[in-house]
Amino acid sequence: MSSTPSANFVLAATLTVQSLTAMSLMTLPVVAPTVAESVGISTAYLGLYIAFAYAGAMTASLLSGGAVRRYGAIRASQAGLVLCALGVAACAVESIYMTALGAVLIGLGYGPITPSSSHLLAKTTPAHRMSFVFSVKQTGVPLGGVLAGAVVPGLSEAIGWQAAFLCVTGASLLCAALIQPLCASLDADKDPSRRLSFGAGLIGPFRLVFSQRNLAVLGIISFLFSMSQVSLTTYLVTFLHEDLSMGLVFAGFTLAVAQAAGVAGRLLCGYGADRYLGSINMLALLALLTIACAVATPLLRYADSSFIILALLAVFGVCALGWNGVYLAEVARQAPPGQASVATGGTLAMTFMGVVIGPPLFGAAASLLGSYGLAFTSLVIPASVSLWLLWRNRRTFRA
Repeated sequence: MSSTPSANFVLAATLTVQSLTAMSLMTLPVVAPTVAESVGISTAYLGLYIAFAYAGAMTASLLSGGAVRRYGAIRASQAGLVLCALGVAACAVESIYMTALGAVLIGLGYGPITPSSSHLLAKTTPAHRMSFVFSVKQTGVPLGGVLAGAVVPGLSEAIGWQAAFLCVTGASLLCAALIQPLCASLDADKDPSRRLSFGAGLIGPFRLVFSQRNLAVLGIISFLFSMSQVSLTTYLVTFLHEDLSMGLVFAGFTLAVAQAAGVAGRLLCGYGADRYLGSINMLALLALLTIACAVATPLLRYADSSFIILALLAVFGVCALGWNGVYLAEVARQAPPGQASVATGGTLAMTFMGVVIGPPLFGAAASLLGSYGLAFTSLVIPASVSLWLLWRNRRTFRA
């Protein structure tokens, strides 16, 4: 493909890649009890799988900026897909050690995808549509989870979990092959003479982020927002079951509603940021709504209607999951020309830190307060700090 693809085509390609890598990450968790029984371990080890995966993702996201500039964003995306495929295949082996290796490989493959797509979308998306387009692309993360949940358990029952894992491996490899024709046009800006350094690759993105106040603020905000996001998705079912005495089926359905609202929220927030509020005001609004939802969540024990519970937690889902695309678009805007992937890698590493740190802190708050509902009120702290940072630096962003 010699001619430059349209912006919509690039969006479709990056959305597909994002969805498949997210599906790879969630393939084991959606059948964790089956895998744990087969391997002979406790499902508690799922936490280690997540930790290993995101440790790999943090490292890869920092290194991906240099790789994108040397090899091209499509080539980096292909490498990510192949690593995810190898990781899922490793997880198909009945061994805790291979599962740990697979988690790291999946993380290493997952990390470069967002910086690569940011590089591509920053080049091909008109400025007035960036928040919406980046938000559409970021729906690939929850969509990948939906694909994993809808496909992998059924395949596991039909052909066995190991064969199901190999099907996911095949899908990732097929996608890597299908985007090969895009290399000629979309990777034309690569610089093969650029040297890669592991140390500089890890430090360089952080140096870029903290050399510019706006990028540093966005990175810190992503760290704080991600704590709220992962705490909600991780502990919502436990809160509904233990604090509100709900059955697991309805609690799981409520989580699905919150996540579906998050998908819609990403699109609505992106559109609203482009059309009406701007990125910074939209992020501030989401922080404010998160504060309100965090305060209201423990009061759900007094709700006399399931509709009230579903409605409030749907709004919470919009707040906790809707920010990603708006934030990534603003990072791409604030980055120096040609360095969107490097800036995204640096801020994304901070996002992943929030993913790793958030659940343990939330769990500690729940133990200290003796209630998961009251623990949700602790999310007022990161949301308030985010709101303060956005307000404090509003003139800098405007300038």
